[in-house]
Amino acid sequence: MDFNQINELELENVGSWPKPAKVVLALVMVVLLGVLGYYAVIQDSIKQLDNLKTKEVELKNEFERKYKLAANLPKYREQLALMEQQFSDLLTMLPTATEMPGLLDSVTYLATDSSLQIQSLNWRPEGKKEFYVEMPIEMKLTGGYHDFGSFASGVAGLPRIVSLHDFTMVRSDDELLQMSVTAKTYRFSEPKPENAKGAK
Repeated sequence: MDFNQINELELENVGSWPKPAKVVLALVMVVLLGVLGYYAVIQDSIKQLDNLKTKEVELKNEFERKYKLAANLPKYREQLALMEQQFSDLLTMLPTATEMPGLLDSVTYLATDSSLQIQSLNWRPEGKKEFYVEMPIEMKLTGGYHDFGSFASGVAGLPRIVSLHDFTMVRSDDELLQMSVTAKTYRFSEPKPENAKGAK
């Protein structure tokens, strides 16, 4: 069969074609069907398979992560209980609003017990922070150097948290020291619920 015979082949009469031409046509049809089948069916299936493999890896990773969390859950619960207990213990060191007068009495008692003379005590405006409220007391005291040390030590030993800030000391004419100091105590500020904020 030569190339001139190929030009004489008619598509309407494939049955009369020579055997080599029929074989070539059959091979072309098989290749075309294979290509069409690949793009129509197999390619989508391969993409689905790749997607499923990716999802399988993600699910395995998520399973491992959750398994580790579940395996450590008793430890996390113990840690949470310990942290809640520590937080509760720390809260007991912060005075409540009703304890403020008693705390002021304790501070003034410590000052007089340390042989200091109280010139003035003034509550300053509260300073609101994110989780607590700062309650400062401005104090002016007169006494000896060691008396101030005894007072500071006594304040540190109070069962409630009180800190001393902004010290200034000046020697007076009678050899005593005049000290200005701000004593700060703190109380827990309950966070406002989200619903209450939205209602405003």
